[in-house]
Amino acid sequence: METLANLESFVKSAEDGSFSEAARRLALTPAAVSRNVAMLERNLGVRLLQRSTRRLTLTEAGERFLQSIGSSLDALQAAIAETSSGASEPAGVLKVSLSPTFGAGHILPLLPEFLSRYPRIRPEWHFDNRQVDLVREGYDLAIGGGFELAPGIVARTLAPVHIVAVASPDYLHGHKAPATPSDLAGLQGIVMRSLDTGRIRQWTMRDGRGKEVAALMSENIVVNDPSAMREAARLGLGVALLAVPDVLADLKTGALVRVLPRWYAEAGEISLYYASRTLLPAKTRAFVDFVTEMFRRQRLADRFSATHSKPLNTASCARPGD
Repeated sequence: METLANLESFVKSAEDGSFSEAARRLALTPAAVSRNVAMLERNLGVRLLQRSTRRLTLTEAGERFLQSIGSSLDALQAAIAETSSGASEPAGVLKVSLSPTFGAGHILPLLPEFLSRYPRIRPEWHFDNRQVDLVREGYDLAIGGGFELAPGIVARTLAPVHIVAVASPDYLHGHKAPATPSDLAGLQGIVMRSLDTGRIRQWTMRDGRGKEVAALMSENIVVNDPSAMREAARLGLGVALLAVPDVLADLKTGALVRVLPRWYAEAGEISLYYASRTLLPAKTRAFVDFVTEMFRRQRLADRFSATHSKPLNTASCARPGD
């Protein structure tokens, strides 16, 4: 009967095409992983992987074997993790991917209470503006928006992502207030170039009656990070289109005000992303439940909505009907 270690070594090596990368994910040495795979091949009586100096590739038998055990191995790993952690409180390293602006502003402040509940969990949080591969890169979960769901990944919605136009009061002083999103072209624009596509992100805004108008932004300042856009807007360099969570604190203090307060763009949802398993590891389940609870308790879905209540700190020079 094959051991779990032999099966895990084979699956990770097949996924990564490398004993070294599989070893890193399994916290073993490359020699140990290679030995586990060789033992599995010897016991099965077939070669599963072709070795070369550059990369490992699956044989025909290896492809069939990987397909047949993939979901079963996930279920077995999850059952072992749940059973072992269920005997005591959740514990272990919790590797999470978060966007820098949203993660630092809204998730990191939740950490003290989370750790007071679960002191044996050790956070390893990565703040990055990219979509990670949860399985291949060894993440327990990710928090953000706009993820393309790979097979086996589920999303649990937390709040909407609404994009609003903001600027500093100093910049808006003396400028003619825009009446529709198309009028934004007459103001200095702070825009973002997508890291994925290399193109400037374009938005179509809508009002409370459902009317849609393209937001025509001048490309006066181009950056590749939302926090840089926000800082440029704070400095009075122009108008930026940013997600409500990223500017909520500035709207409260008055450092920024909403331009076109009745208009917004929809950019999907903020969600928790994690690998679909019948039984999640206790540390992951604890964090998912905790974040969901905190969003509900703090009514963050309502606070992040551009339509829930009277707009915060709208531009004083805005004309009726904006």
